[in-house]
Amino acid sequence: GVEVGPQPQGVVRADTLDKMRKIVKHGLDFVQLFNEGREFPPCTIEVFKIMEKVDYPRNKNDEVIAIIHPKLQDQDWQPLNNGDPLFLTLDGEVISYAGDCTVYPTFINEAAYYEKKQAFVKTVKMKLTAKQIRSSVL
Repeated sequence: GVEVGPQPQGVVRADTLDKMRKIVKHGLDFVQLFNEGREFPPCTIEVFKIMEKVDYPRNKNDEVIAIIHPKLQDQDWQPLNNGDPLFLTLDGEVISYAGDCTVYPTFINEAAYYEKKQAFVKTVKMKLTAKQIRSSVL
């Protein structure tokens, strides 16, 4: 499957649809070239590995007591460092990130994850290396 976003539920955005079409076309081009026997050299790509789902701060009654900080909103895939603001309490207090490494949050404040108690997901950036490949069916 291909998921391209973020975009609100029930909304079709032209820019997001265009990105999805390009991704699917690249995938189909790869399959065609692979099936034709094209050899693909080794490569290294950067990926983001999910580390942890982070919930909104809650009180003893399990009620949300803070919202996503304005500086974090719409910053998916951007580095989040120790001391950067995460949440803003309803009383105006800033809750900062207290981590030992830089992370890359995603799915920040997504409506679809609110009921799942997920304010965002912490990811870490890493590199993966793929060996060369060629179809053996020729």
